Amino acid sequence: MGLLSIPHLIIIFLVTLVVFGPQKLPELARQLGRALAEFRRATAELRGSFDDHMRELEREARALEQHTREAAALPEAAVPAKPAAPPAAAAPSIEEQPESGKTS
Repeated sequence: MGLLSIPHLIIIFLVTLVVFGPQKLPELARQLGRALAEFRRATAELRGSFDDHMRELEREARALEQHTREAAALPEAAVPAKPAAPPAAAAPSIEEQPESGKTS
């Protein structure tokens, strides 16, 4: 939604002036100003909280990345060995497996 043009603002002002009268108009303007100031304050607080949280997440990601790089740089002796795979002779080869359900 775009900003209101000057003619739109004039129409809104005139309708407000007719509905509320010239005595109430300054009070309404003050209330609107206070509401906008409070909205901006709350928005700035929310944005600051969001930015703080994002910085914390980025810090944690960098620490995790650094930890991962340090772990990768360790010598092989420091890394626990993987368990040995079972010998290939223990598993039957494809040719040795019985055919299931094939009829000639």
